[in-house]
Amino acid sequence: MAASGTKPKTSPKSVKFLFGGLAGMGATVFVQPLDLVKNRMQLAGQGSTAREYKTSFHALASILKNEGLGGIYTGLSAGLLRQATYTTTRLGIYTVLFERMTKPDGTPPNFLMKALIGMTAGATGAFVGTPAEVALIRMTADGRLPPDQRRGYSNVFNALVRISREEGVTTLWRGCIPTMARAVVVNAAQLASYSQSKQALMDSGYFVDGIFLHFCASMISGLVTTAASMPVDIVKTRIQNMRMIDGKPEYRNGLDVLATVIRKEGFFSLWKGFTPYYARLGPHTVLTFIFLEQMNKYYKIYFLDS
Repeated sequence: MAASGTKPKTSPKSVKFLFGGLAGMGATVFVQPLDLVKNRMQLAGQGSTAREYKTSFHALASILKNEGLGGIYTGLSAGLLRQATYTTTRLGIYTVLFERMTKPDGTPPNFLMKALIGMTAGATGAFVGTPAEVALIRMTADGRLPPDQRRGYSNVFNALVRISREEGVTTLWRGCIPTMARAVVVNAAQLASYSQSKQALMDSGYFVDGIFLHFCASMISGLVTTAASMPVDIVKTRIQNMRMIDGKPEYRNGLDVLATVIRKEGFFSLWKGFTPYYARLGPHTVLTFIFLEQMNKYYKIYFLDS
């Protein structure tokens, strides 16, 4: 038992970073097909109001039909690397800052402070994870192109090397600003709303700390995050997948993407792929936090309390 007025023992910072990455990677193994569908839907019908995919299920069926069962796991290596870089940094920094802002008596930071911590953690993680994000977007987009236009990356490391060699190292950070902006929105919404939802559910008296509480808080958090971040996410996806046309990029910047999508595809196209986005983000949030809470629990039992 910790002495009065002192904070209880916690795991080292390196362990927090490691657990954050492992939790995100574990979740990605389950939701990678949904990420693929989301990216395909965001890239479909560019510059046209015509819908390439009627629904998420139509997109999934089309991918299975044309690319086989293995096709739905295209880009898994990039998804795992993204989690190893982005999520490790994001959750690690969030956990460290959250504990630093927690008072000695155990009182957690207020909602505004949680949001600021989430934004800081997200932006830093996004910068670190942008190269893996670029590789992921391109690898998941490849299957929808005619064979002669495909980039044909064999894995994430092949993608990173080829992008550096063929387009320059700075291309690995293409779309860095919208990626960081998306991360700020996602993390302010996701991490703060998760903590806030968990606290509110516990305060209601109907929940005890356990997997069911983590599940409910995560689903609420995922819904808030989906609604807030989709327009920024489509900007990121389009910029990272764009090609040079006659020596000029398809889009000048993020605002150009937004304006082009609204003008040519309609305002609500900014939320194109909403269903797979939430279907991915909800379970990914759930699985990430469940894995994270369980790893922290057993670390505490075996290493801190023994």
